[in-house]
Amino acid sequence: MLVRDAPDLHVFMLRRNLQSTWVAGAHLFPGGAVDPADRTRQAAQRCPGRSDASASALLGVPAGGLGFWVAAVRESFEEAGVLLARPRAGEDLDLSSLHGARHALNRGEHSFLELIEDQDLVLDVDRLHVFSHWITPAGSPRRYDTWFFVAQAPEGHAYLHDDTETVESMWIRPADALAAADRGAMDLIIPTRKNIEALSRFRRSADLLAHAEAISAVASSSSLGASVVAGESGARIALPGDPEMPAADAS
Repeated sequence: MLVRDAPDLHVFMLRRNLQSTWVAGAHLFPGGAVDPADRTRQAAQRCPGRSDASASALLGVPAGGLGFWVAAVRESFEEAGVLLARPRAGEDLDLSSLHGARHALNRGEHSFLELIEDQDLVLDVDRLHVFSHWITPAGSPRRYDTWFFVAQAPEGHAYLHDDTETVESMWIRPADALAAADRGAMDLIIPTRKNIEALSRFRRSADLLAHAEAISAVASSSSLGASVVAGESGARIALPGDPEMPAADAS
């Protein structure tokens, strides 16, 4: 979740392609799956701001936690043209080269790791703060174990959909996104909406980031007692407090 003040807090969102097999047309944050290359020694060497041991301890996993940060940086670049990185030598990032590099990456002409090695970049993983953790409840046809991060949006980057996986891009106030979803103008899946509801409690990005930085452990949504319940229109995810949820599950 890339955020900025304009002048109050806005978050960057993308809309999934209407032909997608998963959540077609939904508005989401940049993101995706962790690739094997995100967990390599070469990738870790490009992350001076965080070790795999510290990342794994924060997420409560035995190893490989740093890969979530690398994947978040990579997906933000692939899907939105935003590269949270800097030259190892301490110079300014050459923003003029990013447009072509992003499209070459998405065409498969080089890998993300090859890109950052060729330009001798290090990833700003210390700028990404863990915000929430969502695990799809048992019984869902497709299950995901997803970490959400929040970061201050760097200036001068593309912030533009890729016209393949995503077809629209926007900066929006969290409250406006919620209002648009309520009137049917935006499609927000439950984890996205719940994260936006959390963002809406903050007026300035500095306050949000300070809060996120202070988080030392994050409870997954599985601890909320989410479950899949059957209804006349099909199965749906129920959260604690929903009228359809059995009392025993709501505890």
